[in-house]
Amino acid sequence: MEKPQNGLKDGHVSELYEMTATELAEILRTKKASSVQITESVLNRIDHVEGKVHAYVTLNPESALDMAREADRKIAAGDARPLTGIPIAVKDNMCVKGQRTTCGSKILANFLPPYDATVIRLLRDEGMVILGSANMDEFAMGSSTETSYWGPTHNPWNTDLIPGGSSGGSVAAVAAGEAIVALGSDTGGSIRLPACFCGVTGIKPTYGAVSRYGLVAYASSLDQIGPISRDVSDLALLLNLICGHDPSDSTSVPREYPDFTAFLTKPVGGMTLGLPKEFFSKLENPDVERVISEARKVFEGLEVKFVDLSLPHLDYGIAAYYIIAPCEASSNLARYDGVKYGHRAENFTGMIDMYCRTRAEGFGPEVKRRIMLGTYALSAGYYDAYYLKAAKIRTLITSDFKSAFEKCDAVFCPTAPSPAFKIGEKIDDPIQMYLTDVFTIPVNMAGLPGIAIPGGFSMGGLPIGLQLIAPHFEEARLVQLSAAFQKETDHHLKRPQL
Repeated sequence: MEKPQNGLKDGHVSELYEMTATELAEILRTKKASSVQITESVLNRIDHVEGKVHAYVTLNPESALDMAREADRKIAAGDARPLTGIPIAVKDNMCVKGQRTTCGSKILANFLPPYDATVIRLLRDEGMVILGSANMDEFAMGSSTETSYWGPTHNPWNTDLIPGGSSGGSVAAVAAGEAIVALGSDTGGSIRLPACFCGVTGIKPTYGAVSRYGLVAYASSLDQIGPISRDVSDLALLLNLICGHDPSDSTSVPREYPDFTAFLTKPVGGMTLGLPKEFFSKLENPDVERVISEARKVFEGLEVKFVDLSLPHLDYGIAAYYIIAPCEASSNLARYDGVKYGHRAENFTGMIDMYCRTRAEGFGPEVKRRIMLGTYALSAGYYDAYYLKAAKIRTLITSDFKSAFEKCDAVFCPTAPSPAFKIGEKIDDPIQMYLTDVFTIPVNMAGLPGIAIPGGFSMGGLPIGLQLIAPHFEEARLVQLSAAFQKETDHHLKRPQL
C-alpha cells in the first residue's frame, strides 16, 4: 500500500500513530494503509516511549493485531463502520473479558473479568482495536495518577510532571501517540483534568448517557465513562458509538441521541457563554488567566456573547463531594474482602483477621483514607450531619446550574487552577490535591456534561485547558462550540516532544 499523505504537520508527513481517528478512517477507506499497519505504528511508538510515560498497566499486542486483522477483513468486505480498525486504550477500571483489569490496585492485581463492559462490547462491535488497559489512580481516587499500585504515569510534555488523574494513563497514551483515542471515566474531573494537563480533548457526558455496566464502581452516583481524543472530531465519533440506553445499567437513560458529527460545522454566532464569578474569583495563576482571556477573545471573534453569572453554592462543592464520593466508595469497596475474588492475605487467624489483613495489604493509603471518611460519615449519629447535608448541597448546585442555563447556552471556565505540577509535589497533602478538582467537581455533582479542550500554553510550554459545561444531554452543544474554537486555534495540533 502507498504511504499515506494525510496528516501534514509542520510540512512533513505524520507517522500513522500521530494522526487522528478521522484522518485514519479516510486512509483505511481509501486503502492507503491497513489497520494492521496503523496498529503496528502505535505498538512501535509504545515500544519507544512507554518506558518514559508508563501509560499502560496491561498491553495485549498479539490480541490487538488479531483485532486489526479482523478489522481489515471487515473493511475489505465493505462492512466497515466509522471507527473500524482504529486503535484505542481503555482505562483499567472497565471490564475486558479475559484481560487483567486491576483498577490500579493490588487487591485486583490478578483479576480477569468473565465478561465485557457494555462500552467494550460496543468497541468490539465497531471493529476497534483494543490495545490494553491504561494506568489510573487506584480505584479512580486521585487527581494525579500517582496512587496507582503500578506506579505513576508521567506527563508526555514533561516527564517530571503528573499527567492529571484519575484517567492519567488513558490521556497520556493519546497525548504521547501510544493510542489514537481512549476511554476514561470521570467521577470528579478524572477525564477533564488530565485532558487539560496533557493538551488533549476529553468529555464527561451527562450522567446516564453512557452505560456504566462493567465499569468498576467508585462512586456510583457520580461515575461516568467518556471519550478522550486529540480533537473534537474524533470525540464526536466516539460519542456516537458509546451514548445510548443499556438495559443492563439501571441508571442509563432511555432516549435518542443525535449524530454528534453533524454539529462539527454548525456556526456558533449568537450563542451565549456564562462566566460564573465563583470560578473566576478563584483564578490566581497568571498563565491560566491569560489563556482563558485569550480563549474568550477567540469566541468573541466568532460572535459568541458572554454574560456574567452567579452559582452561589459552588463554594460548597468540594466539601460536599468529599462526603458523597467516599460514602459511596465505602459501600462499593466493601466487596473486596478476600473471600470472593482478588487479593487475599496469606497469613491470618480467623475470618475477621483475614478481612483486616487482606484490606490492609490490598488497598493503598488514599483508598483507605476515603473508605474511612465514608464509613465515618455513614455511621450512626453522623449520617444526617454529613451525608444528608452534602446531598442537599448537591441539589442546590444542580438548581444553580439550571438557573444559569436560562441565561446562557453553556458555561465557560478553566478546567484546572494551574498547569500540571511535579510528581510528588502534592501527594502527601490531600487537601491541596483535592483542591485541584475545584472547577470540575460541580459538573459531576449536577450530572452535567463537561468538556475540556486545549486552550493554550503556559509561559513554560505546558498545556492549559478550557472547560465548557452544558445542560443535561446537550453534549452536541459542547461539540459545536469546541469544534468552532478548534477551527480558529492550533493548540490541539501541537504534540509533546518525547
